[in-house]
Amino acid sequence: MPDHQQDTETPAIPATPATPTPPAVPAQRDAPQEGAPPRGRAVTLVLAAAAVALLGAAAYHLGTVFLAIAPANPVSQRYQNQVTAHVYPEFEQNWQLFAPNPLQQTVHLQAQVQTLQGGVRTDEAWIDLTDEDLAAIRGNLLPSHVHQNLLRRAWDYYTSWHDDQDEHSTGYGGPLSVEYLKRLALQRIGRTWHGQPIVQLRLRAETVPVSGPGWTGAAQHTAPGYRTLGWWAVSADDFTGLTLEATP
Repeated sequence: MPDHQQDTETPAIPATPATPTPPAVPAQRDAPQEGAPPRGRAVTLVLAAAAVALLGAAAYHLGTVFLAIAPANPVSQRYQNQVTAHVYPEFEQNWQLFAPNPLQQTVHLQAQVQTLQGGVRTDEAWIDLTDEDLAAIRGNLLPSHVHQNLLRRAWDYYTSWHDDQDEHSTGYGGPLSVEYLKRLALQRIGRTWHGQPIVQLRLRAETVPVSGPGWTGAAQHTAPGYRTLGWWAVSADDFTGLTLEATP
């Protein structure tokens, strides 16, 4: 018998699958350094610090204003200098907590100037400075503190340092209060009045008591009272450093 050669097939060896190439990882920019807090945490810390600072400032402001208007107590007396430095003059309150003392008089500060023309002195008509401030306040949703209180406080400062009988100065604040009032009036009036140079100035306060309700029996119409000061000489030195508001 012929020898039959038996065909034997070599079993195929399965191919080893190729290892997939991992996707490229994009380079990270500005990667946080080791040990540094994450950016989100840093922002949170900054916002928290700002919030704490704002709350602290608000608490300090409210606390100083409260101490300024509250009745005298050991805390307000101990920190009086710090309270005064913060509250005055921007946050001044003219009423007292638990014991309000509203104004009971309407005071108008008026000025009269004396002009010189051809060697003749002329006393001009009275100018109501308070009326001008009230006109600037009416209809204004955010009136200026200057228009509300500057004239009143200047007059209060003068009266606190002068005798109301003969206008004699009662202390070191007397001369300063005179210069303050005069320069305040001249700042509003100017160097001239209707084109004529101003040589003298005087002031007066018109005071009218506030009428009470009709059912109380209080007088409803009271004649105004006047406190008129003497003439003050006006020179070029009185305008030094002044920013004139208007020159008629």
